[in-house]
Amino acid sequence: MKRPGIPISIAAVLAALAVLAGCGDSGSSMTLSTATIPGGADTGDVKVIGAWVDALRAGDVDQAASYFALPSIVQNGTPPIRLKTRDDVVSFNSSLPCGAKLVSASSEGQVTTATFELTERPGGHCGAGVGQAASTAFVIQDGLIVHWARVANGAAPAQGGSSGQLS
Repeated sequence: MKRPGIPISIAAVLAALAVLAGCGDSGSSMTLSTATIPGGADTGDVKVIGAWVDALRAGDVDQAASYFALPSIVQNGTPPIRLKTRDDVVSFNSSLPCGAKLVSASSEGQVTTATFELTERPGGHCGAGVGQAASTAFVIQDGLIVHWARVANGAAPAQGGSSGQLS
């Protein structure tokens, strides 16, 4: 099904995400600049992902939201949710209890999958998730996130709380 304003089909993204979900990388826990993120991801995508996660970790959800296109699609263990307004995007970013540090990223076609180390952040409460790995697949177009989807990272599935996930 083709969504207006999003030139790639959601089905194609979901198929790519399903393939990538089995390829998760737990990464390392050291902090790296976006210039030295291992994984060979698209440099432009890494810059957007790094800027988004840095803003979120600092507790600046308005700035984090500025890296999303309108409309955009998010999937945080849910069916696809279409964010139509800036308020929708701010609310989504606010709902993420953890901050994170970008650890690694790889790209396959239009999808860049990033692995993060979860942290506390102002305005959130990560709790037992701090220090855990989480992976998210992104589709970025024209410097903005058009699709954000949490994917498996090879760790045991989280059971409640925020352990191992961005939300």
